[in-house]
Amino acid sequence: MDCLFCKIIKGEIPAYKIYEDEKVIAFLDIHPKKNGHTLIIPKKHFEDFTKIDSETLLHINKISKNIVALLKEKLNATGFCINTNYLDMQEIKHYHLHIVPNTKEKLKEVEEIYNKLK
Repeated sequence: MDCLFCKIIKGEIPAYKIYEDEKVIAFLDIHPKKNGHTLIIPKKHFEDFTKIDSETLLHINKISKNIVALLKEKLNATGFCINTNYLDMQEIKHYHLHIVPNTKEKLKEVEEIYNKLK
């Protein structure tokens, strides 16, 4: 397979990698929902959640805990939205896990909007 993420893995397309090992790469999303929005992808191509093997999936989940800790420490993130791609709801047909950090400031903004609306 020669998808966008496979090209990143091969080094054909640059990425802001924050973690890499023999099985996965974690890098910053180029269209982030929030600062620090990170993707974790397996180096082996799997189309989606239904196709990935359990060993690789467990490894990605283990690494996601390390990435969350890094984002908490470096960006003062206080909460996270973690989700994955699935079948037709994905633009790139290569399994990936999104880690999107939140901060107290962002949560304060949500609270201010809520108070205005009630």
